[in-house]
Amino acid sequence: MRIRQYKEAVLHLDQLKKQSRELLKGMRTADPGALERLRRSHKRWADTADETIRQQIALHDAQYVLAREHGFSSWPKLKAYAEPSTDSRHTKLFVADIAWIIDRVRGLLQTRQSAGPAAIEQIRAWHPKFADATDEEILRAPFTGADAQLVYAREHGFETWVELTARVAAIAKQPQPSGEPFLTAFDALRTANSSAFLALLQANPKLAKARGTNGNTLLNLAVSLAAPWAIEALLPISEVNDANDRGWTPLHAAAYANRLGIAAQLIHAGADLDAEAHGAGGTPLIAALFWGHREVADLLAQHSTAPSNLRAAAGLGLPDLIDACFNADGTLTPEASAARGFYRPHSGFPDWTPSSHPQQVLDDALVWACKSNRVEVLPRLHRAGARLDADPYRGTPLIWAAVCNRLDTAAWLLDHGADIDQKATFGGLTHGQGITALHLAAQYGHMPMVRFLVERGADLSVKEDLYQATAEGAANFFGQPEVRDYLRAASAL
Repeated sequence: MRIRQYKEAVLHLDQLKKQSRELLKGMRTADPGALERLRRSHKRWADTADETIRQQIALHDAQYVLAREHGFSSWPKLKAYAEPSTDSRHTKLFVADIAWIIDRVRGLLQTRQSAGPAAIEQIRAWHPKFADATDEEILRAPFTGADAQLVYAREHGFETWVELTARVAAIAKQPQPSGEPFLTAFDALRTANSSAFLALLQANPKLAKARGTNGNTLLNLAVSLAAPWAIEALLPISEVNDANDRGWTPLHAAAYANRLGIAAQLIHAGADLDAEAHGAGGTPLIAALFWGHREVADLLAQHSTAPSNLRAAAGLGLPDLIDACFNADGTLTPEASAARGFYRPHSGFPDWTPSSHPQQVLDDALVWACKSNRVEVLPRLHRAGARLDADPYRGTPLIWAAVCNRLDTAAWLLDHGADIDQKATFGGLTHGQGITALHLAAQYGHMPMVRFLVERGADLSVKEDLYQATAEGAANFFGQPEVRDYLRAASAL
């Protein structure tokens, strides 16, 4: 598609005025399509004769029709939306799916207490009731679903949630292009349509600094989608450290997805290795360690100073840092439990309040070591009192070893007494209740881990608590046919 066509996709006020005049002309000449649009969108004219319309129709009627077709209740509101925003913080729609936006609203409700300063600032910036409130007042005040909806409506440039949802519904009904350049750019990014994306970016370079829903820039989204061609085009005209509404930067996104090459590219471009997201201490390194992404974690550790708490030291497998977390008498230092405000990368994991209780700190560290397959430090942590059956936050050491497909760690845990069939938690409250390591290995399609657990005697008949599914059922539900067939055959022996 040519650049000129992309320019026409944008809701420019001059174009809207021209379209309204053309529509008015069509109605005055009794054009069937124009009259059908009028009767569909403007109830005042629904049963009016063609000749009466020709004689009495006015420009404001055509403007009203155009506004309704774009999801706005009036021409002034469409006009205000089409004009350049005076607030650079306004975010742009990039997914025309109201269910997806509702999930973002729920995420704000769930993470308000734990997501850190960025989420609090989002509320303060866009909810009039909290405009002058302190952090403590925002955290203590009642905050409902309607409040979260208003935040997202105002952040997108709408006065109410109803207006936002109407616009989303209108976009979903329109043929492409939608009139939303950020959404069009994201669609090209998502479908790897590099020529379309680059043409749009060339026509409208300001898109590189625009912010989509939740404050995500195109660079942040390009990193999440692992689109190196887009990253290369965006880096020279973007701010590499622009964070979203949770403080999440492009480097966080690279760490979260274990994108080693992209992380190196961002570091070279000046990415901030100490930026915090989703709570205190939530640096890109910690985001990588949460998922056991040791490859990108090692790269990040080479370029930054690792946190001095025990879980980070364990996740990196650094004996010296681990030893520094203990006093001479074997007790934990205050630093061992510090900067642990980050404990989840998104609202899919439930709320939790980390404590400085020594047992929790030890158990947490053992889990983080198991995620990253740091077998060499497991004996030290176990001797210090870390429990093999602990479930400090959504997953035992063995369950996380299964999720991350860490065979050496799983073997060490079983050799030292871990219960292979222990039921525990993982993920959110609506899933991952009463599951075993075999359930998770099956769900993620980790055949080597599945075979290992079965060979070590895992009970194939154990059912998780929510849906009463066996590991075979989990493999089937999550689309892992190879694992499903293997477990089915093993159950028949």
